[in-house]
Amino acid sequence: MKNKLSLLPNLPGCYLMKNKQGIIIYVGKAKNLKRRVNSYFNRTHTGKTAKLVSEIVDFEYIVVNSEVESLILENNLIKKYDPKYNILLRDDKSYPYIELTDEDVPSLKVVRNINRKKHYKHLYGPYPNVYAARKTVNLLNRMYPLRKCTTYEKKPCLYYHIGQCLGYCTYKIDSKVINDMKEDIIKFLKGDHTLITKKITDEMNEEASKMHYEKAKELKELLDYISITLSHQQVELKDNTNRDIFGYYINSGYMCIQVFFIRNAKIIERHYKIFPLIDSDEEVFTNYVAHFYDKGVLKPKEILVPDIANQQLLSDYLNITVKIPQKGEKKHLIEMASENAKILLDEKFELIKRDEEKTVGANEDLRKILKLDHLYRIELFDNAHLFGTYNVSGMVVFKDGSPSKNDYRKFKISIDKNDDYGTMKEVIYRRYFRVLKDNLERPDLVIVDGGIGQINVAREVIDSLGLDIQVVGLKKDDHHATSKLLAFDPIEEIDIDRKSNLFYLLERMQDEVHNFTINYHKQIRSKGSLESVLDNVSGIGSKRKQELIKKYKTINKIKLLSIDELEKIIPHQVALNLIEFLKNY
Repeated sequence: MKNKLSLLPNLPGCYLMKNKQGIIIYVGKAKNLKRRVNSYFNRTHTGKTAKLVSEIVDFEYIVVNSEVESLILENNLIKKYDPKYNILLRDDKSYPYIELTDEDVPSLKVVRNINRKKHYKHLYGPYPNVYAARKTVNLLNRMYPLRKCTTYEKKPCLYYHIGQCLGYCTYKIDSKVINDMKEDIIKFLKGDHTLITKKITDEMNEEASKMHYEKAKELKELLDYISITLSHQQVELKDNTNRDIFGYYINSGYMCIQVFFIRNAKIIERHYKIFPLIDSDEEVFTNYVAHFYDKGVLKPKEILVPDIANQQLLSDYLNITVKIPQKGEKKHLIEMASENAKILLDEKFELIKRDEEKTVGANEDLRKILKLDHLYRIELFDNAHLFGTYNVSGMVVFKDGSPSKNDYRKFKISIDKNDDYGTMKEVIYRRYFRVLKDNLERPDLVIVDGGIGQINVAREVIDSLGLDIQVVGLKKDDHHATSKLLAFDPIEEIDIDRKSNLFYLLERMQDEVHNFTINYHKQIRSKGSLESVLDNVSGIGSKRKQELIKKYKTINKIKLLSIDELEKIIPHQVALNLIEFLKNY
């Protein structure tokens, strides 16, 4: 390491930190590779940075021509390797927008994953959530008879008959009428609610005068929605430039970044993110802002950032105006965003610490009990069947004590009989043969939901593939609740304190894999026909099966039948067999 560190160049580039398994655990960028990479090893660190440094045994680096190139390369490398310590944009959200389509007869729709290659002439937002965006679209569609259908029908539809469409599919509508509607809608979406508020108020008063009180109440609720949800905070800026304002606050090894979206001189929405600091304050903040617009957030004309940010790098990378205000209202907005970031971090810090104890902390406790050098990725398996039919398995993945739902997998088992060991053997072989074949990320631990037999089968398959992965099991008590951890060779029963975070983590894991597998099992069963179900009931042959199908057609109808009703077609004992079978179906 010392030799490699001494050979680092004083040039911009990216560095890739590796653990002793050769897995890339962190990707960073640097204006000066020598100075930045050496900083990990020549000073004292705390928190997540200290944990990262403790796992580094090797590194690679790539030299580029500029800091902007290093930022682009860093983003691509993070997407490729998904290192466990690069958590800045993980699970970050995208925002919905409202589009008024640029057509002769326009329509309104909610769009979320913005197509960056498409030119949007009338796109408004971002909105707080999809519900708010859809509610706004429904409000405008109710007030203005826009086109509702995606394809023109041959005759006017229901919307035409209730006055919410002008029948564009059948009648030629004056373009002035359409343009007037578009102007009103654009004014509303830009924040001018006076015209629509007046229209709703007039209609509400008219309905009330006719004693149509339910209708009037519905309109009153629309007015409340506009005043509460859509009337946003006004800011004292002299222009209507679309801006995003970034502020931040740091405490106890965590950073909170707060973003205000300002559109038409109003704060229409805000977003925040809290995460542990791994890199320098400037690097973390600048990287977050640079990649903030990668996930479906449209870039405004201007962004305002505090002086911690690398202004020139952001401006070059984002290709928009980036300013660090020194005084006035813009400076005040930065301070307001930073104050909000402080409030949020102070409020949520205890919850974050508690959550880490339940996930990362419990995961570390499990690592120590099992005497593993490292424990990051855990894969859990469970099987489900119905009297040997519809055999399936599910696999869930936990990373650092938290579920990684994108990594979940379903397996339809080829063995069509009640054979738990055969099912376990097949699913383990299929999973880890694929891991070897496609060079997928390997787990540090495999957990099977079963006893000693399932553990031994899983170990046998994994050993036959030449993999060094520890396999443990979770034992259940008579009430089907998590009871003990089965581990080591020979297998030992390990008691876990029922009040500990580790016990709750294991219980959550067991529930997660069980529910995931059962839900998949139900999906498979729901696709099975009545005919295939009856094939599994003792005493029902082809003739009786056809009589039942002809008379009742569906499984649900047969479930409602009594013994007496079934005995009109099949013998008493066969009817009992059928009822018993359907109880578990």
